[in-house]
Amino acid sequence: MARRVIYIHGFNSSELSFKALQFGEWFASQGYSCEYLTPRLSFDPRIAISQLVALIEPDTVLIGSSLGGYYAIYLSQLYGLKAVVINPAVKPFDLLADYLGAQYNPYQKVHYELTLDHVEALKQLHYATLVHPQLVMLLQQMGDEVLPYQQAVRYFMACEQRIEFAGDHSFMAFQRYFYTIVNFLEIT
Repeated sequence: MARRVIYIHGFNSSELSFKALQFGEWFASQGYSCEYLTPRLSFDPRIAISQLVALIEPDTVLIGSSLGGYYAIYLSQLYGLKAVVINPAVKPFDLLADYLGAQYNPYQKVHYELTLDHVEALKQLHYATLVHPQLVMLLQQMGDEVLPYQQAVRYFMACEQRIEFAGDHSFMAFQRYFYTIVNFLEIT
């Protein structure tokens, strides 16, 4: 049973992402006994993973969206943690190669430089095949305008999946899945 839930935000987002806050408010109102964390992560994948590893305790479970889903998969497979991923990035190193250079994260109010080193660091976190697919649930909307949904559906083929026609990258009406998430992650 889960004792700690970590929500992992996406690229150029923050701990104040709409989904993180929405789930957190609902979670708090339900009286669950475990802790809910939404850390602010660095733009550097090596630092972000270190930040997340420092928060992992026995019986930790993960929720990750977009790039946060990619990080959740890495940690899930490495440490044997249950994870729910929402419109996840499967190969962010391919996509972010087009965004090299100056970046601004408006949610963290941080200017930074996205480099090839960051892209290479993301490649190092990739599992070509999931080692523990039973630990993962995919929530995917086919209308995702940012990430190719087909890539996620194929990659997570051996996992439990909830795939919806339409929607968008924000995962419209996310609140419909709160109980599904809690049940899959075995949160009490």
